[in-house]
Amino acid sequence: MFNKNKKYILDGGGGQTLLDLGLKPLGALWSATALIDEKYNHLVRKMHQQFIDAGSDLIVTNNFSVRKIRLKEFNKAHMFEEALLKAALLAKKAKEDSGKKDLIIAGSMPSKGIIYSAQKMLDDKEVYEEHFKTAEILNSHVDIFYLDVLSSISEVRIAFDALREFNKPILIGAHFIREGVLPSGETVSDLIKISKDINCCGIIAACTNNEVIKFVLPELSKQNLPFGFKVNAWKEVPENNPQDWVYKTTNPGDMYGSIADQFTPEVFKDYVLKSSDTGATLFGGCCEIKPKHIKALKNLFY
Repeated sequence: MFNKNKKYILDGGGGQTLLDLGLKPLGALWSATALIDEKYNHLVRKMHQQFIDAGSDLIVTNNFSVRKIRLKEFNKAHMFEEALLKAALLAKKAKEDSGKKDLIIAGSMPSKGIIYSAQKMLDDKEVYEEHFKTAEILNSHVDIFYLDVLSSISEVRIAFDALREFNKPILIGAHFIREGVLPSGETVSDLIKISKDINCCGIIAACTNNEVIKFVLPELSKQNLPFGFKVNAWKEVPENNPQDWVYKTTNPGDMYGSIADQFTPEVFKDYVLKSSDTGATLFGGCCEIKPKHIKALKNLFY
């Protein structure tokens, strides 16, 4: 899927870009509100278009918060499949409108546990079933599957099993904490070992801060798959965050704080350039990284 001799610009933080565009989230449903409430659907397409116009070679479908456990809390469980399909179709429409035929659409396969934590909210069978159903709905509309901020080898393995029959490339997006370990305590080396078991097209540090990524990239350079990051600009993410899924704020930035005023587009650009010296070829952002940051990378490598 990825050409090892090419550097790719990924997208940035979809949820907070939607907030900038006028999304009024329903509590912890956050970006899923833009799929469930039809009046906000156009903002999802606009969000994708802004990243594409900024120079993204890859966009991720906007279903990071479409998880049964969250939907049930807001009596929206019946919207699960419809919201997933909308996420896929809106990304596909943005690609069609852009005319960028080589744009990669990555189907988001978010963690079914507590975000940034190895703590489980579901048993393994439920995790498998939800990953499988998510993949089943996204499959015909996306080019690859993206394991979106997974925090343990256990869930990565379950996701692999659920995705196996779809025979699509899988981009691993693992979250890392202090000195480059997963919240589960497992290492980059552990992740590399299991990546050989499936149709893996790359590994990135997902929604991980810039300081931690510095530990991860040298380790990822020891394997042959394309690698890189989607860096966040949070001020502080608690290790093994105990209650992310139940927070009621409409903006996680209120919970984690932001260094976006320091991590400017120019700083982001310099960070990407320095990171490319490790051999990294996949560069993007997550929370607090906006289209203006991605635009700073436009034509950087061409």
